[in-house]
Amino acid sequence: MEQKVQDFFSRLRQAKSIAIMGHKNPDGDSLCSVLALAHIIEENFGVVPVCVYDGNIPDCLDGVPLRSRIKYFERVDMSQPFDLAIVLDYGNPVHVGGAQPIVDKAKFIVEIDHHKNENNIAQLCINDDKAAATAMIIYKIVRMGNLTIDAHTADLLALAILTDTGGFKFVRNGDALRVMADLVDGGVNIRNLIELMNNKPRKAVQLEARTVAAAEFLYRGRLAVATICKKDYKYLDGRGETVLNLLGQIQGVDYIVLLKEQKPEQIGLSIRSRKKPIDHIAVALGGGGHERAAGAVVHDTLDNVRARVVELFKGE
Repeated sequence: MEQKVQDFFSRLRQAKSIAIMGHKNPDGDSLCSVLALAHIIEENFGVVPVCVYDGNIPDCLDGVPLRSRIKYFERVDMSQPFDLAIVLDYGNPVHVGGAQPIVDKAKFIVEIDHHKNENNIAQLCINDDKAAATAMIIYKIVRMGNLTIDAHTADLLALAILTDTGGFKFVRNGDALRVMADLVDGGVNIRNLIELMNNKPRKAVQLEARTVAAAEFLYRGRLAVATICKKDYKYLDGRGETVLNLLGQIQGVDYIVLLKEQKPEQIGLSIRSRKKPIDHIAVALGGGGHERAAGAVVHDTLDNVRARVVELFKGE
C-alpha cells in the first residue's frame, strides 16, 4: 500500500484539475470522505478539487463541514477532461451514476474504497476491504504522507467513521476506535457531531416510525421485512438506517430487510445481519456490499421482489 500511496501523491503533484466523487445517493462515509479528501488535497497540494455527487444527499447530512463544496454532476463543466478523477467508496461501477462521464474522460483514475470489488475502474487502486470505512483509508494516507488536517477535515473523517460503523456497532477490529481516539485527542467532539446529524424532517421520522410498526416478522421472527411504498419514498431521509437499526434491536431478529419502492418496478433493498454474512443475498439480487450490511436495486414489482427476498432467506 505504501508504494501506491506514494504514486498517488505523485499524481496529485502533477495534476492541475481534479474531480472527486463517491457513490450515487451518498451516505455519511461517501459524502464526508469526498469533502475531507478534497480539503486535504487543497491544504497539502495546492489544488482545489471539484467535488461531485449524483442522486440525493440526506437532510441529516446538511450540516456537515464544507457541505456547500459538493456539486450535482449536471452543474459540473465536463467539456474538458480532468487530469485526475478520484472515485471513493463506490463498491460497483454502476453506483457512480451520473458522474461516470467525468471518470471516463479523465486522464488518470484513482480509486479509494473499502468494498470488495472484482471490477475496478481505476489505474491506481488504494483499496482495503478490511477497513471499517473509506475514511479510514484516507486517514492512513494522511499519516503515511505526514499531511496536515484541520478541524473541518478531522470532523469529516470522524463523521464518516461514525456513520459507516453504525456508531461502532459494525467494527471487526480496533482500528476504527484507535483512529477515532486520535481524532478526539485532536479536538473532535463526538457529541457535537451526533447532534449535527439530528436534523431530519418531521415527515421522515414519522415515516420511519410507521414503517417499523408495520414490519413483518418471518421464519419464527428471525427475519424482519419492512416496506416503504412509492408514495412515501419521497419522505425517506437517506437509506432508512433508523428503520434498520430499530428492527435490529428486537429480540430474536437476526436479519433485517428494508424494501423501498423508488419508482414503479424499481425496488431498492437494504439488508442487515446481526450474526451471519448476508452479502451473498445482495449479490444474488444484483447488488453487493459488506458481509453484514449490503444492498441492491432490483427492477421488478414490489411484490415479486419481496417474494424473492423471502425465498433467498429460507434456510439462513
